[in-house]
Amino acid sequence: MANPRRGSSERERESTNNPRSWLKVQALHALSSAKQLLRKPHAFPVLLFFFLLLAWLSLQFHSNHRHNSITTNHIDDDDDDTLANLARFKSSSSSSPIIKDTRGWLLDPVSVARDSALLGGAVSCESVHVGEIRPGGLRGNHRHHFCNETFVIWGANTVFRLENSRVADKGYAQVVVSGDEVAVATSPRGIAHALINVDPIRTTFFIGCQDSMANSSSSSTDYNVWKDL
Repeated sequence: MANPRRGSSERERESTNNPRSWLKVQALHALSSAKQLLRKPHAFPVLLFFFLLLAWLSLQFHSNHRHNSITTNHIDDDDDDTLANLARFKSSSSSSPIIKDTRGWLLDPVSVARDSALLGGAVSCESVHVGEIRPGGLRGNHRHHFCNETFVIWGANTVFRLENSRVADKGYAQVVVSGDEVAVATSPRGIAHALINVDPIRTTFFIGCQDSMANSSSSSTDYNVWKDL
């Protein structure tokens, strides 16, 4: 009479010598284990956790891909800030012109833009909006035809993009404001702009100062200017 244990051992040795047979055996073992797991009462919570984990990993991958695709496309030349109508200041340096005393930084957007020779900024703050941009978020990506706008940006690594025909091939200038900086930027009427938070953790804060009331429901604003954002 044949010894079943001996036959099983011989099959395992044969499968080890044959990679395809070994993979088939391992797949059958995995399938058998999965079937046994599904018969148990706690199978549904385990499967739910597994699918939620996969969904979270997928979201993280797409978020990182978006983050990398934006940050790797910015220009690293010294003239970037000039092309983007932007001036930046250290938020923690005692020598920074926006640090008034030990309480921290304080500035007037219109005055700083003028003193920094930024062109096309708001001549006054007739309309002001204050907001935040959470990681991966976007604001702007539009063009106002009847108002100039000045921005203050701080809090997180943030991309500022400004339409500029002097930048060959792309037609815009794009810079990254780091989390330890405060930036003042201007966007003249008829020029598109966008702010994107590319920080994995921190929130971007900004102030937008316009020198006239922009009507978002009329043809005075073009939306979704850049299709890659």
